Amino acid sequence: MASSLRLSPVLHLHTSWQPRRRPPRGFRDIRCDGRSPSDGGSRSENAVLRLAWYGSELLGIAASLFRPSPSAAPSEELRADGLGFAAGQAEVAEAIKEDFDRSYFVTGNLTLEAYEDDCEFADPAGSFRGLRRFKRNCTNFGSLLEKSSMKLTKWEDFEDKSIGHWRFSCIMSFPWRPILSATGYTEYYFDAQSGRVCRHVEHWNVPKMALFKQIFRPSRWVWEKR
Repeated sequence: MASSLRLSPVLHLHTSWQPRRRPPRGFRDIRCDGRSPSDGGSRSENAVLRLAWYGSELLGIAASLFRPSPSAAPSEELRADGLGFAAGQAEVAEAIKEDFDRSYFVTGNLTLEAYEDDCEFADPAGSFRGLRRFKRNCTNFGSLLEKSSMKLTKWEDFEDKSIGHWRFSCIMSFPWRPILSATGYTEYYFDAQSGRVCRHVEHWNVPKMALFKQIFRPSRWVWEKR
């Protein structure tokens, strides 16, 4: 809600003049949306995360220029030839589970037939549309990792979506070898007509800034080498 609930005491007098009291120290406005009016942390955190997200995307693109172009993945050739399985929520869900076995988040090796070309991809840092861009970003991110592990821990099916719960960890190939570790889940929303995924929404079970700060924390391996 946009309205605010003010708790400032008011003194009512039976005169035409009413003195205005300053609220006691420690009193603050309470908003119905649960945010303090002076709280700008959320906005600044989102700005930092968005900047980091675009920075990592550009870094991944730059890194891709120095590695040989891989041959097209089988799933990509399948899409180009117009072949593939008959689209349906059950078939798409099974394909995504198999993509988890290939750690598609960091390899880009995903079943393209399972997604709409203009699928929306969203996470706590932002969102965009485009299957090819998502595949490229996943592939580029994987090139920045030394080791990674991704496990599907739980799968849930609903009428219009499926939810995959996962556990992820990796060692980035930066000089200080930071370790990223998190759990979370991804919502896969299905198009009512095609049966393919039209929205891919990631959620992390850790605070956004806590995950971001892991990038700057040297791993124990670095300290032991000193």
